[in-house]
Amino acid sequence: MGDVWQTIWQGDAISRSVALLLLAMSVASWVVILWKGWLLRSATREMQTAVAAFWQAGYLDEAQQRLNHFDSRRWVLPLLEAARTIEQAAPQTLAAAGDRSQQLTRVLRDALHQVLHRLQYGQVLLATVGSTAPFVGLLGTVWGIYHALTAIGEGGNFRIEQVSGPVGEALVMTAAGLAVAIPAVLAYNVLGRQIARIEADLEGFARDLRELLVHSEAAP
Repeated sequence: MGDVWQTIWQGDAISRSVALLLLAMSVASWVVILWKGWLLRSATREMQTAVAAFWQAGYLDEAQQRLNHFDSRRWVLPLLEAARTIEQAAPQTLAAAGDRSQQLTRVLRDALHQVLHRLQYGQVLLATVGSTAPFVGLLGTVWGIYHALTAIGEGGNFRIEQVSGPVGEALVMTAAGLAVAIPAVLAYNVLGRQIARIEADLEGFARDLRELLVHSEAAP
């Protein structure tokens, strides 16, 4: 492997650029994979604890204090804060238009989208690496084979040894592209399922919170 990378590094600018690009894509995807794996596990634990603490509170102020303590990364707290902002909405404005149910739906939707945007961060990079890395590796392969055939044509004397080494080393670029892409694709799918589960939990909490606040206002 060391000889292969040494040969690639001794190639022209395009060969080195392809190798460096694959290396950068691999490093970036693994950083995102490890970071997001930790983030989603932490988010799942904090959300379960924070939601349980919220429903054990006796009133909204106490519930917000509990979330401030248990929801340090603010997965659930933004929903409650957004729901309580309608109490300060200026009258005769679009923010105060509609009944309380419509206002809650609007602010909770916006807060939920902001939280989900944080959860989705990095997924685009994994999808991009997974879809483009094989083609980047194929570019390096085609370029290496082209140079091998060009060298044979210039020499005018064909021997199998002239082709087997350069072509084999060029094919390594295809394998490198697949080695970069496969972990990114697998991580994208696994992390995407975890994000979908967290999203479902957040949507359920937002719906329950909306019903709680609507009914608390209607109660005598």
